[in-house]
Amino acid sequence: MLSLFFENDFVNLIGTPPGSMLFVLLLSTATALISTFLTKWLVDTEETNRKQALIKAHDEEKQKIIDLAETDPERYRKARKRWERKDIMVKKTQQRMSLQRLKPSCVTFLPMIIIFGILNSVVFGRHPVALSPMHANDIPLIGGLISAGKIWINFTAWYFLCSLGINTFIQRLLKIQSQASGGMGGMFAGQKAKALEFPDV
Repeated sequence: MLSLFFENDFVNLIGTPPGSMLFVLLLSTATALISTFLTKWLVDTEETNRKQALIKAHDEEKQKIIDLAETDPERYRKARKRWERKDIMVKKTQQRMSLQRLKPSCVTFLPMIIIFGILNSVVFGRHPVALSPMHANDIPLIGGLISAGKIWINFTAWYFLCSLGINTFIQRLLKIQSQASGGMGGMFAGQKAKALEFPDV
């Protein structure tokens, strides 16, 4: 029934490259805009960014304290105790922030699942959507899931790639994501700081 409903010139246009490539790009842009405006409406982004900056500073302070272990053990022990007491509050703040950021997802989750399920099964399926700069099948583990031919990727893969860049761009443009909170660099820096262990002195 759905396939009969979707059989028209527009669906044929967006179902094959280059129409499919541009359509998914526009779709990911629209999705990012909706998600960003919901975030601005449901979340206090200024307060979130302020807290994120404090969390980043807290993580960076850990490295400075560890550097004190060799040069000034007494200062190191005092600074470590202060940092560990503060870390309990920081973790609670991070939990509250995570719950706040989930609000837009709660609103958009079900409609998106329905829309993407229909598009993926009826319009795109396993058909080629966008050209890949490399053979998708060569990518370990997920190559078979994202490939739609030797030099093509499918709907899911192309949507993910578009969303990755567009989401970050729009959030920075509308000041949802600060320099302190976002980007792959910030994420890896935060993970690196958390992975550091205090030496016993």
